[in-house]
Amino acid sequence: MVDVRMTMDEYLTLLGGLTDAPNDMVPSATEEMPKKKKITPYMRRYQKNFRKVAPRYKMKSGKWKKNGFRSAVKLAHKMSKK
Repeated sequence: MVDVRMTMDEYLTLLGGLTDAPNDMVPSATEEMPKKKKITPYMRRYQKNFRKVAPRYKMKSGKWKKNGFRSAVKLAHKMSKK
């Protein structure tokens, strides 16, 4: 067994280097955040129709029935077309 001893400063330096994301992935205060995607009228219609249709394809527990999500998406798109 190896006995490793380090000072408190060395330990804190080691912990300081560990982060959840690399530093290049975290946007700095000077960088701009990417713009959000513009919601189109079709997307609004689709959202409304999907929320209306979804309960038909779900079980009492709230889980999707077999192929329920797929069916709900298809029907919502069909209803949203002009």
